[in-house]
Amino acid sequence: MHLFIGDVQGCDEALARLLAEAGASPSRDRLVLLGDLVNRGPASLAVLQRVAAWGGSAVRLLGNHDLHLLAVAHGARALHRDDSFGDVLDAPDAAHWIDWLRHGRLAAAEAGWLCVHAGVLPAWNAARTLALAAEVEALLQGPELAAFLPRMYGNTPAAWNDTLQGDDRLRVIVNALTRLRFCSTDGTMDFKTKEGAGAAPAGFMPWFEVPGRASAGERIAFGHWSTLGLRLTPTLLALDTGCVWGGALSAARVDGGRCELVQVPCSQARRPGT
Repeated sequence: MHLFIGDVQGCDEALARLLAEAGASPSRDRLVLLGDLVNRGPASLAVLQRVAAWGGSAVRLLGNHDLHLLAVAHGARALHRDDSFGDVLDAPDAAHWIDWLRHGRLAAAEAGWLCVHAGVLPAWNAARTLALAAEVEALLQGPELAAFLPRMYGNTPAAWNDTLQGDDRLRVIVNALTRLRFCSTDGTMDFKTKEGAGAAPAGFMPWFEVPGRASAGERIAFGHWSTLGLRLTPTLLALDTGCVWGGALSAARVDGGRCELVQVPCSQARRPGT
C-alpha cells in the first residue's frame, strides 16, 4: 500500500492517528508526504522524527514551509511571527534534522502517480517535471545550499522558458513545485491569490485546468492548496484539507487500482493569525 498524505504542518498528533487509522506499517507500506511537514502546528520536530523512523519506507516532498525552515536555519531568511518550528531549530541535534530535511524531494513518481507539493506548469509532463525537480534537489543537497537559498526567493520570472538558466531557471522550478495555484494558458504564474478555484484572477485558472497542458494524461497528487478542498478523481488527488486551520489531515490509500480516502480531524488546529 502507498499512503499519500497532505500537508501535516507540525500536527504530529494528527499524523499519528492517521497512520493508525490507515493501519500503516513501515514493514509493508510506503508513505508519500506531499510537503509542508513543518510550521504553523505545535510539533514540527516530532513530525520529522516520526517520518524519519520510517526510513526508506517514507518519501518526503519539500513544500514552501520546509524550504522556509531551511532558509531560516542557514540565515537566508528571518523568522516570521507565525513560524512555529523553533522546536527544530532549538533541538540539540538541530543540524541533523536540517540536513535530513534538505535531502527531501521536490517531485517523485510513486505507484503510477506524479507527486508534487503545489503544481505542474502547462509545458511540463511528468518526465520533464521530475528532471527539473532533480536539478534543484542536487543543489539543495550539495555544498552550494547556503549560497543558493537567499537567491531562491522572488516572483520573477513568472513563467517557464526552456532558455532560462542559472537562478532564474531554478527559481521558476521552485515556485511552480512549491507555490503554484493559478496560472495562465501560457504558464504565467499568479502568486497573490490564495483562495479556492472560483477566485481565479482574470486570465488565470487552476493549473490543472489549463487546456492542453502536457501533464493532462498523468495522474498527479499534490497538497499546498487548503482552500481548494479535497479532490479525489482518477487523475487528480488534492490532499491539503487545512489540518492546521481546523480542518482534517487527509490521505489517499493507493493499493493496486484502488484509491481510498483516509481522514482524521485535527485536534491541534490553530486559528489564522495565532
